[in-house]
Amino acid sequence: MLSDFYKDNETDKIWWIFDTENRGEYLFSFDKKHIFNFFQDYPQKLTKEQKLIFDRENPELAKLK
Repeated sequence: MLSDFYKDNETDKIWWIFDTENRGEYLFSFDKKHIFNFFQDYPQKLTKEQKLIFDRENPELAKLK
């Protein structure tokens, strides 16, 4: 089951979603409609602009890829 959307910081563009059934998944969205899975979708399924936003807001995660 997915949680409500939340942001780490009020100024962030990325919304996070906590998956209560699957541990270790990093689910996020830019528009609360399309949900990305970090390990499956980053960076190839993001637009250039989305990748820049993600990398700026989550530099430690971006280093993993």
